[in-house]
This record gives sequence, structure tokens and C-alpha cells, in this order.
Amino acid sequence: MAEITDIGRRIELISMDGHFHEISIGLYLQAGDPARFLVHTYSGLEGVADRVAFIRGAMVVLGGMTVDNGLLSLPCGHEHNAAVRRVFLEAGKLSDGPFESRPLETLDKKSGLTIKVESLGDGLYQVGAEGDCKGKERRIKVVANGLAKLGEAVLVEGRDDQVQFPCGHSHDALTGLLLVRAPNVRAIVREQEMAAARGVLSAPSQQ
Repeated sequence: MAEITDIGRRIELISMDGHFHEISIGLYLQAGDPARFLVHTYSGLEGVADRVAFIRGAMVVLGGMTVDNGLLSLPCGHEHNAAVRRVFLEAGKLSDGPFESRPLETLDKKSGLTIKVESLGDGLYQVGAEGDCKGKERRIKVVANGLAKLGEAVLVEGRDDQVQFPCGHSHDALTGLLLVRAPNVRAIVREQEMAAARGVLSAPSQQ
């Protein structure tokens, strides 16, 4: 009888990888401390190991993660599931390198502002903006809320421009990646809901 290995609980799915034969690739959370994540597919196609290794390597760069024996983790050891899921999805959109971590600033297309985030230490980040537009403070608040939603961070009490990771560790690369999506967080939430309802990881016979 074949040995069955517990690969963990699936928390995200690329239902069809457009860069590799439209196979399904899942992200799994393994039980334990620190939290560890596995990128896995049931496909046995030639070259699939290289594709999985590529996505894993992209997650290291884009999310500031580390890899040990094929398992990914964040330096703080915490799950940060929503943020890691976003890193996985963004890595899956890439087909080649080189690539680098995202800066702590982005252009907010809706307002024309350049949104900048400053790390204040202990996992605390302050959101600011360069440029002039009506509703500037509101856009800063929107971005701060977006970062909190996407990163499972918390808004600092009494502030509309500060968010903090509960783990108390800085996550600059992770924050830079989430910042690109934060100004339009409602669209991201809709995308996640659609993806969750769309499919399941295919068995080997279906790959």
C-alpha cells in the first residue's frame, strides 16, 4: 500500500497555472510552530519540480520568506495566512526572473498620489502620501485599511494612518507587495471570494 503523507491544510489554490500547462498548484499550511507552508501539485509532468521551485523562490523574494527543506516560513514564525496567500498568488503570476521585492511606495492611480509607507519598527507601519488631491487623508485611510485587511494586521487605535503586525516583527517585503493592492482592496476581496468558489486541486489523473 502506498504511503500517505500529510501535506497540511490547503489555504490557497492556483487552479490553472497559465505559465505551466494549466496545472493546479496549491499552498498548504502545515501544523506546528513555526508555521510552515508547502507549495505542492499532484501533477507529474516533466519540469513540474522546477516550476514549483520557481514559485517557492519567488515567494522568498516577494514576501521576505525563508525556505528550509522545501518548506516556507516567515522570519517571525507566525502564519499571517492572508498575506502569505497573496504572496503565493503573486508569485504564480510570474514566469521568469530576475525579480525583486517591492518598494514601500506605490502610485495610487485613483488619486494620482504616491503612497509611501514607513517602517517604525516592531511591526508598525505609517502610511503617508506625496502629491495634492482632494480627499488625500481619505486615500491614506483607505490604504491603511487595505494593508490591515490584506496582511491581517491591526489598525492602531486613534490613528487612520498606522497599522501593525500583531507578531511585533517588521515585514518590509511583505508590506511592499501588499501595498500595490491595498488602494483597491475591495476588488482583491472579490477576487479571493471568486477564487475560493471556483475550484479544487485536481487529482493526478486530472492533470
